[in-house]
Order: sequence, then structure tokens, then C-alpha cells
Amino acid sequence: MRIDRFRFCWNPYPTLPVAMALLVATVASQAALVAAEDAAVRPLRQAHAHNDYLHDRPLVDALSHGFTSVEADVFLIDGELLVAHTRREIRPDRSLKRLYLDPLRERVQSAGGSIHGDGKPFFLLIDIKSDAEATYAALHETLADYADVVTAHRDGQVDRRAIDVVISGNRPIDTIVAQSQRYAGIDGRLGDLDSELSSDVLPLISDRWGAHFRWRGTGPIDDAESTRLREIVSRAHAAGRRVRFWATPETESAWRLLHQVGVDHINTDDLAGLAAFLRQTDR
Repeated sequence: MRIDRFRFCWNPYPTLPVAMALLVATVASQAALVAAEDAAVRPLRQAHAHNDYLHDRPLVDALSHGFTSVEADVFLIDGELLVAHTRREIRPDRSLKRLYLDPLRERVQSAGGSIHGDGKPFFLLIDIKSDAEATYAALHETLADYADVVTAHRDGQVDRRAIDVVISGNRPIDTIVAQSQRYAGIDGRLGDLDSELSSDVLPLISDRWGAHFRWRGTGPIDDAESTRLREIVSRAHAAGRRVRFWATPETESAWRLLHQVGVDHINTDDLAGLAAFLRQTDR
């Protein structure tokens, strides 16, 4: 039996008709999957899913563990906001709408107006990987279509909804600050602790752990570093801002420290591990 006349090849970039068929077929199933997760799971207020889209079930796994904050990297490709860590990983069926915005809206509608049914906000961090201005312009238009579930800021007034969006990565800061109407805030850095921007504009302070601390999550932390960490959290909270560090040690000792000092978003790739730790710690 000859089989050399058959060619089998996987194309990561399907033609437009194929991509559209995939999109139509999967949007409803993704939203239904999120809605079907146990909405009664106790939400974990400090749990943040770093690079959430890399998990087997983006968003769904985080929600099933009670996470209240997730992060998605986006590229603007031919007018579409696509979720990926690098350009080589971009797939046309993995859009921000399909993986996050549509299923989050479905969850809000099925859970009585909030993601976990507790009336508290859910945080969606969107890390812009492509051109800041062009990508944010497309993102702003997209978020406007989800104003029923995304918090809006209009002329200094805040219309609170179920989802708070924060822009990280390539941030067009001046553009966002100048907007009279927007659907997202800015993710600041430690250099912004004393910023004059309001906490509605700059609601979050994030930075790389290793750029400011030598402790790697084992043994006791140096007193000076412990004091510095507590001061950072205290200053941010005094200004009404939340705190997150990325690339933190993935150890229980590190999670315990971050939990104790009040870091608002404990960053992790280990969803099950952090969830188990927080449930044990907070019970």
C-alpha cells in the first residue's frame, strides 16, 4: 500500500475561512465551560494567575481554583487582539475576546453580576506586547463593547462593574491619562509609588521581584529587605493602590511572606499550589 502520495502537515496559521469556522465553533463552548465551573468556590482575593493563557484551560482553570486576578499578553495582528507570549506562538483562534472577554461576560451574567458571585471586582491584567499606541487604541474600542461588565471611567466618575482592567507591558501612559473616557487603568512600577496620578488612573504597582530583593524564598529573609517590602506595601496602600510582584519565588515561604505583608496580587504559575496554600492559611 503506497502512502507517499498523501501529505500530512499541520499549519499553525489556517486560512481565514478555516480560522473563522474554528472561532464560531469554539466561542460558545469556551463561554459555556467557564459558566459550568463551580461558581460556589471560595474566591481567593490575593491569587493572581501569571501568564494565565499558558494553562491547559485559559481562565477556566484559574476560576475553578478561585483566582480573582489573571494576566493575558496581547499582540495586535491585522486588527485582532491575539493572546500569546511571543509572536511565534500567535494563533488566530486565540483572541482576547474568545479566551477572556466573552467567557467573563458569560460568567458575570450567570453568577449574578460578579465573577465569583460575591459582588467584588475581578482583575484582568492585559500586557501589551506589540506597539503601545496602536494596540491600546484597538483595545479601547474592544473594551467599549463590554461596558456592561467592565468598569468605565468618564470625566472623573467611575462606573463600577464586575471586571477591572489594568494595562501592563507597553503602556501608552500619556494617552491613557489624557482620556476623558476609558475602560482601563495603568499598571505602575515602584518608581510610581509617589505618583500624583489618582488611584483610579494608576490602581496597581507592579515590579520584578529580583530587581529589588535578593531573597529567593528559602531560609529567613534579611531584616532590611523585609522592612523594605512592608514599606512598599504600606505606601502603595496609603495611596489607594494595589501591589504585585512578578517572578517571585514559587515557594510556600515566599507565599507566606507576601500574604502576611498584604501583597494584593500574589503572582504564580502554580495555580493548584497557591490555591491550596491560601485555603489552608485563611481557613
